[in-house]
Amino acid sequence: MSKSIDHSGLTFRRDYFGDSKAWQALVDLLKNTFDIDIGPLQKMGGPDPSSMPFGWFACDGQLAANLSAFAMPLIINGRTVNAAAFQSGAVRPAWRGRGLYRDLTQKALAWCEEKGFEAIALYTDKPALYEPYGFRALPLHAYSGDAPAALKVLTPARRLNPLEPGDLKLLSTALKARAPVSDVLAVRESAAMFLINTQLDPGIRISWLERERTAVAWKMEAPGHFKLLDVVCADTPSLASIIGALDTDVEAVDVLFCPDKLGWSGQAKSLDSYTQFMVRAPGTIAFDRPAMLSPMADF
Repeated sequence: MSKSIDHSGLTFRRDYFGDSKAWQALVDLLKNTFDIDIGPLQKMGGPDPSSMPFGWFACDGQLAANLSAFAMPLIINGRTVNAAAFQSGAVRPAWRGRGLYRDLTQKALAWCEEKGFEAIALYTDKPALYEPYGFRALPLHAYSGDAPAALKVLTPARRLNPLEPGDLKLLSTALKARAPVSDVLAVRESAAMFLINTQLDPGIRISWLERERTAVAWKMEAPGHFKLLDVVCADTPSLASIIGALDTDVEAVDVLFCPDKLGWSGQAKSLDSYTQFMVRAPGTIAFDRPAMLSPMADF
């Protein structure tokens, strides 16, 4: 990790999200590298205000390498952890092998230390890249089981479109006041990540339960098979109430977070994914129950 880097022809920049051209350079980098389009985020309030991007830019404005950090407070076993997260890590092929990403990782770690974060989290399909820096992969589990009997409601839920100004305002207000979806593992706040994730998967539906003042992120990938991704509210309703409000036939349920607040218990199943959830913290982290972060907080 002490090797020198080759940044010839490049200029280092940080904290550049206020520059529209530099922001577009990041959008282009992620689109070209991962086929992920974060451009719509600017229509939904912009990136997380705590974000600190680190990047090496070419003279033509192209972003050669980037890594961003941002504050992401977590609930772990009932305790609030002052955590940060890394995201948007990428290097264009022409600039790989020059030590640029190693340099950005060290800069981002130094920033987190300066800010006093007690833990740093990230998702990656290359865990060996981060293990030398003290990151360790944690096991993740979803929950599966039979659907509870639906509790019918007087006012069925309605669909929200986060790109519509009225719906965006409603959803943004709920995200600011939300309670953690689980006391085992959850984000305390991550509005920008929730909003952009509504645009990255066309199968995700966002429904609004008016009486409960609750937004529900869910999918129905097969008839009768319901996937609950997240619940945004101050007081989490039961799974039976959620299914009743959605007014859809549900036989089987997958909950993609620990369902300790849902009044329902399924069977914990190890999550099969090519990406791993890694955390860097002074001590060992072990969840009180099998758990995972909601996919709507995926960064």
